[in-house]
Amino acid sequence: MAANTSRSPITPLNSGIHNPTSNRNRFFSLRPIKSRRNFHFHASSSSSGRSSNDNKAQAIDLQKLVQDSPYEFNSRDSLPSLPRPLTSAQLSHLAAEGPRLRVAYQGVRGAYSESAAEKAYPNCEAVPCEQFDTAFQAVERWLVDRAVLPIENSLGGSIHRNYDLLLRHRLHIVGEVKIAVRHCLLANPGIKIENLTRVLSHPQALAQCEDTLTKLGLVREAVDDTAGAAKHVAFHELKDAGAVASLTAAKIYGLDVLAQDIQDDTDNVTRFLMLAREPIIPGTDKPFKTSIVFSLEEGPGMLFKALAVFAMRNINLTKIESRPLPKRTLQTSDDNSIGFPKCFPYLFYVDFEASMADERAQNALGHLKEFATFIRVLGGYPADNGLP
Repeated sequence: MAANTSRSPITPLNSGIHNPTSNRNRFFSLRPIKSRRNFHFHASSSSSGRSSNDNKAQAIDLQKLVQDSPYEFNSRDSLPSLPRPLTSAQLSHLAAEGPRLRVAYQGVRGAYSESAAEKAYPNCEAVPCEQFDTAFQAVERWLVDRAVLPIENSLGGSIHRNYDLLLRHRLHIVGEVKIAVRHCLLANPGIKIENLTRVLSHPQALAQCEDTLTKLGLVREAVDDTAGAAKHVAFHELKDAGAVASLTAAKIYGLDVLAQDIQDDTDNVTRFLMLAREPIIPGTDKPFKTSIVFSLEEGPGMLFKALAVFAMRNINLTKIESRPLPKRTLQTSDDNSIGFPKCFPYLFYVDFEASMADERAQNALGHLKEFATFIRVLGGYPADNGLP
């Protein structure tokens, strides 16, 4: 029930993303992007829809990953000339020249995602999008240069929607940034805490402030994002409702701050991914992380075997997330299954601390390729090891 009663100074991108070759005030409908159903060991073409010749991708030659091109394709000679992948040095240079970059984020002005975009790319033009899908599509259609989207929170866990979208879309992870989340209870000027009967915010924000909101006896109502809740309360001049959002959102929408730092745990950090059309060439000059997704045949010890390829090479895993493999179910059953599938196929998303320029990482993925039914490198990027 996100409110759209007034348009922010920067028009949010929505399902009617406009054509970059036409007047920016004109819009057209964007067809949904269908999920790719063929699962092979491959890396995506970073210019989705540019050529019909790259429908079938060959296996990655891990030894050539950091040479001329990071990927090997069928009919490579027939592909159009594509932009060269960015190096980590070029990425840093572009970040310093932020005004040249348009960076998409989900939400409205004052969202934590906007702060993450500005931290990742200082002085950028942050472009709000109504949905996560819209931000992915905006990058693919060359309407923006980057997207900065949340992937996990230290209290609320993983943002499952964005894991699924990483597989569906053909973008590359080129960085990460962490933001400390400090929630405030906001209300219209003159409204006191005792006047409130309900509070609006994103479901994760409400969960992160559960103890405080329970003590106040407030009914929780979920909306699309925290800043959107603040905007709704302000524009409708609600007297009985407050919002859980950032201090920045309070300033933007003219709300009073009734309480600060109302999250149940002070260690509340959200990790965001920086996405681009082109990958960056992995380096060894700084700590790098690599994100992959793979699937396995069903059987005893298969996941143990997959994770062992990293352990035996002393590669540290920082994240593992399982998600159901879409559009597919193993239909095997036995007498005790009562018609239900015996098991579900899963995809495993893994982040590990190594660059693909590191021979250990190349050998680990080469080993994993021997028994994985599908594997894809989502991106290699500099790790954010600083304070949020």
